[in-house]
Amino acid sequence: MPAADLLVNTLASPMILAFVLAVLATALGSDLRLPKALSTSLSIYLLLAIGFKGGKALAVEQVGDILVPLLVTIGLGIITPLVAYVMAKRILPIGKIDACALAAHYGSVSAVTFAAALTVLGDSGVFVEGFAPALLALLEIPGIVVALTLASSEVRGEGGGWGEALKEALLGRSIVLLAGGLAIGWIAGPERMELVDPLFEGLFYGALTLFLIELGVTVAKRASSLRAFGARLVVMGIAIPLVNGTLGVTLATLSGLSVGGATIVGVMAASASYIAAPAAVRIALPDANPALYLTAALGITFPFNLIVGIPLFFWLAQAIGG
Repeated sequence: MPAADLLVNTLASPMILAFVLAVLATALGSDLRLPKALSTSLSIYLLLAIGFKGGKALAVEQVGDILVPLLVTIGLGIITPLVAYVMAKRILPIGKIDACALAAHYGSVSAVTFAAALTVLGDSGVFVEGFAPALLALLEIPGIVVALTLASSEVRGEGGGWGEALKEALLGRSIVLLAGGLAIGWIAGPERMELVDPLFEGLFYGALTLFLIELGVTVAKRASSLRAFGARLVVMGIAIPLVNGTLGVTLATLSGLSVGGATIVGVMAASASYIAAPAAVRIALPDANPALYLTAALGITFPFNLIVGIPLFFWLAQAIGG
């Protein structure tokens, strides 16, 4: 499929249109917002559904077929926070603590960006390896660990400590649901999982669309923070995903993944966490500025990847491996 067609499919996707609607409506003063209990329930549903999908795929895969992509993914989890740290320090006038906080967010991954990319590619008939959700789970933690290690000398004795932050990351909702869903899907296998498929597959797109409305509202409400940090934050919020996404697509292609699989890895490497990373950073780096890292991750990088990154990294995957 030509990248231009995927771009059209991305922009015309009900999910993306719902996100744009929420951003515009909120910017114009609408009180559009999902109830907190519903948005929390949707995030739980989406994470568990993604885990189930990956677990079912792992149940029918041979270890030798997925070992190299798994190792490449772990490598990306180590490299991407280092890239983000260096770029943040060069682009923004910030100290080490804030740079490490940004590195934790850009070294981890956005499950919603992953789900949106997977949906757009699937709707466009682009093949993606079924074990892709397993790669998502692998990318959640290494970046946070690397970033907190970078910051350890600076914050020794402050905050809740490295170990407590790591525990928070490992036992946080996103990791528990993703890893737990993978384990359940893998143990149960595709046949037994058919019992819950009508809920976790049949309603997935609708739930994702609703959740993107909530994120659209959040993005619009954070737009005012951009003025406080200036154009440099926008540059950083786009430059880091471009570098990390390109790295992800290249390494994924070399590992033997398909064009669709390499696109997904590129999108994941380009994304920034706003669930697992904030929880860990809040404990380990209490002096880091949350307005900075949340505005960058959710206000700039998330919409960039959602609208531009998916077709861009698909085009790159085609150019490298197509």
